[in-house]
Amino acid sequence: MTPRARTLALSAALVAVAAVWGSTFVMVKDAVAAYPLFGFLAWRFAVAVVAFVVLFPRAFARFRPGTLATGLLAGAFLCAGYIFQTWGLQDTTPSKAAFITGMFVVITPLMQAAVLRRRPHWYALLGVGLAVAGLWLLTGGVDGWGAGDTRVFWCAVAYSAHMIVLGGPARRHDPAALTLVQLTLTALVCGAVSLATEDAGFPATASLWVALLVTGVIASAVAFAVQTNAQRHLSPTRTAVILTSEPAFGGLFGWLLAGDRLGAGGLVGAALILGGMLSSEALALLRPRGAEAAVLETGIEGPPVADLDG
Repeated sequence: MTPRARTLALSAALVAVAAVWGSTFVMVKDAVAAYPLFGFLAWRFAVAVVAFVVLFPRAFARFRPGTLATGLLAGAFLCAGYIFQTWGLQDTTPSKAAFITGMFVVITPLMQAAVLRRRPHWYALLGVGLAVAGLWLLTGGVDGWGAGDTRVFWCAVAYSAHMIVLGGPARRHDPAALTLVQLTLTALVCGAVSLATEDAGFPATASLWVALLVTGVIASAVAFAVQTNAQRHLSPTRTAVILTSEPAFGGLFGWLLAGDRLGAGGLVGAALILGGMLSSEALALLRPRGAEAAVLETGIEGPPVADLDG
């Protein structure tokens, strides 16, 4: 497969991942309304681990020195992101949660700038400004911002850190081994918290098991394997641009399945958030290569002082 064909194939796979993730907001909100939060996450990721081992049985043989440590680091951010997102869904709508989660796209270049100590590029700052204005309109300002929105925002911060790890030190390691570590860590952490704080019991309803199988097999095992593999070949910028479609899918499914109505202000806010995501990342793909190639990877410019791989 030529590099261009591989890029197109991986990009299409990431669009499918974004659509799957966007479709699960309504399903997860309904599930945690009927079953304890950490119990649901523990079962979801336990299902994901089993499915992943069945799909990729050679993952255990692909561990290398440092794979476990890198996978645990990425898994810690992934686990935090899912806890905050699922917890937040209990107190906000699926559509709002989808768009707030999508803020990770504009947070990522700022976080990279802080880690690498480089100046953020102008389009990253433009994206942040548009996204913040959109978030204000989407949530109705101070009076409309709730505890659930805050939790989902922290999810976006965790996802930004997760993306940086996958686009940096994780590139040295096999994606199957890394994904297995991440899924296992999330299942164990959520299971331990559930056992200590909840009386979850065994999932007994058909609708709950449908949610667990869809989110565990398709939205976790398969989706994270695709994302981790894609980020070995695509830049964090290109990956983030593609994943900007997730909140759009989330809003669409929220409208179709949950009857979410954002109103005029909410729709303008959602459009500004999407515009901020695209301007924060997509313009990086239009910059020339050569001396400025690093900007394509990070959305920031200036001499590097630190290296994520170091």
